[in-house]
Amino acid sequence: MQNFSSVVQKITHGECCRLLLSEKKIQKRVKELGQQISRDYHGCCPILIGVLKGGFVFIADLIRELTIDCEVDFIKISSYGNKKNSSGKIKLNNKLDCQVEGRDIIVVEDIVDSGLSVKFLQKHLSKLKPRTLRFVTLLLKSEMVQQDVNVDYVGFEIPSEFVVGYGLDYSQKLRNLRAVYVLDNEAEKLFD
Repeated sequence: MQNFSSVVQKITHGECCRLLLSEKKIQKRVKELGQQISRDYHGCCPILIGVLKGGFVFIADLIRELTIDCEVDFIKISSYGNKKNSSGKIKLNNKLDCQVEGRDIIVVEDIVDSGLSVKFLQKHLSKLKPRTLRFVTLLLKSEMVQQDVNVDYVGFEIPSEFVVGYGLDYSQKLRNLRAVYVLDNEAEKLFD
C-alpha cells in the first residue's frame, strides 16, 4: 500500500476518482438541514442518534447547526465489513445510553443505499417506544433503495456509485476527506 498522503493527493487531484460533492456544497446543505430540523423541533429537545462509524462527521457538523437543545447518542451497526457491497445482514454492535421511550428521536445516517439499515433501526428503535422517530441522511441512493422506508431529511440524492470521504470509508480509510468522491476501479490498487 502507498502511504496515506500520496493516496489522498491522488484522490484530491482526480487521478483515481472524481469529486461528487465539494466541502463547500456539503457544509451549505448541512446548514440548511440544521435550520429545517431546528424549525421542526422548535421547543423540543430531540435525541440525535448517530449511526457509527460513517455518520460521525455528519452528526458532528449537523448538531453545530442546530439552534435547539438536543442530546446525542450513538449506535453501531454493521453490514459491510471491508467490502464495497452490503452483506444484506445487519448486526447491532452496541446498546444506546439514552432513554428512548417517550422522546423525539432523529437517527443520523451517512448514507442510505439499500434501506436495510434504516428498516433495521426503525424496527429496533420502535420497540423502545419513542414519541417520534425520524431519519436524516447526508446521502441517498434512491434508485438502490429496496425497502419500504421513509427518510425524513435528505442532504443529497446521489447515483449508485461507491463513494468515500466525509465519514464514508473504503476498507476503514479515507473517512477524513473533507469532500465526497466517487472511487473508480483503479483506486482499489492504492490499498493493495
